[in-house]
Amino acid sequence: MVENKKKPNPIDIHVGSRIRLRRTMLGMSQEKLGESLGITFQQIQKYEKGTNRVGASRLQNISNILTVPVSFFFEDAPGDNIVDANGMAEASNSNYVVDFLSSSEGLQLNRAFVKIGDPKVRRRIVELVKTLGAEGDAD
Repeated sequence: MVENKKKPNPIDIHVGSRIRLRRTMLGMSQEKLGESLGITFQQIQKYEKGTNRVGASRLQNISNILTVPVSFFFEDAPGDNIVDANGMAEASNSNYVVDFLSSSEGLQLNRAFVKIGDPKVRRRIVELVKTLGAEGDAD
């Protein structure tokens, strides 16, 4: 017997990954988010994987709990096109940001960086990282 399992919609997967990204950036567990919404952590897992679609009112509640606008969950969504000054559409490809912030190192770096209040120090750190990255390219 052939199982007819429908694949999750790419937008649902994207929205779920953005929920996970923001939740982990805040250091919030799936259990805590579920409690805040009155649902189980298993339901949060299904949302984050994109296997269950998040309804509009639930997404609004999630955005309030995670302190981001609803639009945050759709940034860089599949099929999202940016039109440049010449009228040419260019697909936005910043999955590397999600991948970076989903990694342990990326999350640690981001949390530490946002705690730095001095803009000059932040700029110097960015320059340092750029320099170190360029040195890695030279190898």
